[in-house]
Amino acid sequence: MKNPVTTYGYAFAHNNTMNESTDTNPTSSGTRVVTRFAPSPTGFMHIGGVRTALFAYLYAKKMGGEFILRIEDTDKAREVEGSIEHIQESLRWIGIEWDYGPDKPGIHGSCLQSERLDLYKKYAQKLIDKGLAYPDPYTTDEVAQFREKAQEEKRPFLFREHRPETFDTWDGTKPLRFKVPEVKRYHWHDEVRGALEAGEEMLDDVILIKADGFPTYNFAHIVDDHEMGVTHVMRGEEFISSTPKFLSLYDALEIPYPKFVTMPPIMAADGKKKLGKRDGAKDILAYKNDGYLPETMLNFLALIGWNPGTEQELFSKEELIEAFTLEKIQRSGGAFNEEKLLWMNKEYLQKIDTSAYVAYAQAAFPESITGLPNFSEETLTKLVPTIQERVHVRSEITEAAETGEYSWAFTTPEVPKELLKWKKDDSAHDAVPRLHKVHELLSTADFSTPESIKAAVWDYAEEVGRGELLWPLRVALSGRERSPDPFTCAYIVGKDETLLRIRNASETLA
Repeated sequence: MKNPVTTYGYAFAHNNTMNESTDTNPTSSGTRVVTRFAPSPTGFMHIGGVRTALFAYLYAKKMGGEFILRIEDTDKAREVEGSIEHIQESLRWIGIEWDYGPDKPGIHGSCLQSERLDLYKKYAQKLIDKGLAYPDPYTTDEVAQFREKAQEEKRPFLFREHRPETFDTWDGTKPLRFKVPEVKRYHWHDEVRGALEAGEEMLDDVILIKADGFPTYNFAHIVDDHEMGVTHVMRGEEFISSTPKFLSLYDALEIPYPKFVTMPPIMAADGKKKLGKRDGAKDILAYKNDGYLPETMLNFLALIGWNPGTEQELFSKEELIEAFTLEKIQRSGGAFNEEKLLWMNKEYLQKIDTSAYVAYAQAAFPESITGLPNFSEETLTKLVPTIQERVHVRSEITEAAETGEYSWAFTTPEVPKELLKWKKDDSAHDAVPRLHKVHELLSTADFSTPESIKAAVWDYAEEVGRGELLWPLRVALSGRERSPDPFTCAYIVGKDETLLRIRNASETLA
């Protein structure tokens, strides 16, 4: 093992044994695994956030621990109404449930930071008493001037360089700042990235509590993680550069470090940049509206940046929990492959039972289909296997329906005369005697399955030529150049409608 002082910095100054990677035995110190997801209610749930929540959830459940949903609602200016409900709906849609959250306060009290202000003030007072926090004496304009001067001199702006020598008593009307006790280089261990370090330039006198009485993220998340017993902090790589600030606060508060688990970024399909809105980074519930199944999204997101080490690609939630380990989280980013997402959704659609798929398809149909004279759940049930073998996602059903692809199943089509002509015939009229004969054969046929319908006419088709019979029969039934085979069409529309359509086609040709 590496020298703990070199690798883990001040973690061991507090006898913190939790920073040594022990993925196979994380509770060896007697601490139960607790993870959390702590979003801000400032808009829709990006898939990157949901993936972070998923990894935290899977690990907690794998280790028999707890998963907490905490809402960091301390930036009231940016809060979007309805976001908290949206966050909960997004997570629950893909099957993530929390042990404690906004609707389950439990032993930790409220999981809304806006309702925990007294707690932050208590911890702030600890720092004040130790001489490690002071009221910001400057106006916003004065701080802006300091920043501008640093930019002119081409050096980083550090508030600690403007720290006053004496402090007033903090009365809550001004921001409360942290006084960095020691400017030094920090070393720490990350469960995914390994040994990390950052220099003095990352340490500054950050704001702990704003003038409006709300804490900043830098301060509040450390207090809450400690109070809630969080053992593993999972978050994006954008927080690596801020970690020294966090570590300095942990030390000042004499709080042991949790384990840090950095999530790999979700990349665009080309793997060259992080996934952005232009690349498909949309609201997670938009995928629900498009018709992706929750099982699909759960499985798909779990495999972005995590490799089970096997060839298996389709996992149930229970299988993911069983297989998930921190050591299999990748350092490099994982691509958001929409083609794979579509493929995976089709695989899951193949697994659902017929009644569920009927409901899935019916929800996708526009009124132009559901309003047709022969539309019924019975006919739709017969049509479902035809849809199921081709469709990846519900929006494809809607798009196809809007072009009239499924209309033939629910209304008698008007068949163009020229479309009934088989390529080897001299004219479309050549099909008339064949249509008469197939009408006769099907009038006494068993319509219980496509196969029984096929059996009634197949010998005749072999006699006159398969194409010569099957082409005009299929067109007569569907009215389309492209459609399922005639036996499937006949089964879907039923015997009476089949015979009617064959007669209509014969009359059209006559």
